[in-house]
Amino acid sequence: MPISSNIINQIEALISNERNNTANMANISAHLIAESGWHWVGFYTVDKESDQLVLGPFQGPVACTRLNRGMGVCAKSWDTNTTVVVPNVHEFKGHVACSSLSNSEVVIPVRHNESIVALLDIDSVDFDGFTKEEVKLLERIVNKLEERWIE
Repeated sequence: MPISSNIINQIEALISNERNNTANMANISAHLIAESGWHWVGFYTVDKESDQLVLGPFQGPVACTRLNRGMGVCAKSWDTNTTVVVPNVHEFKGHVACSSLSNSEVVIPVRHNESIVALLDIDSVDFDGFTKEEVKLLERIVNKLEERWIE
């Protein structure tokens, strides 16, 4: 089921009084999966020491714990500092398949002080599982998280 613009106000209400990054990512993940029916919704955080992405709060099946640069949709978003939408993950060179049920994916970087600190990663069982409108809404949700981010 597609998400609507009402989700922005709902997410803002969930995180407006909380300054803990983990709590906010957890509530965003839970709310998005409940409202959307997507297969997997979660965050990967940047581990500067290992130069890897590390699994953060998520909703859905067990996920890959660490992701390396240069491999997969998350790494492409991290390396290019852009939102990446993949309509068919099976055609994406270097796709990291944490779940065989995922067919499309969107990844949006979370920035703090001009650096990427985390990524919102969402998988759908549907091919072309994300509309342009949904991607814009997800980017707005990430902006709300960025406004609350603390070091």
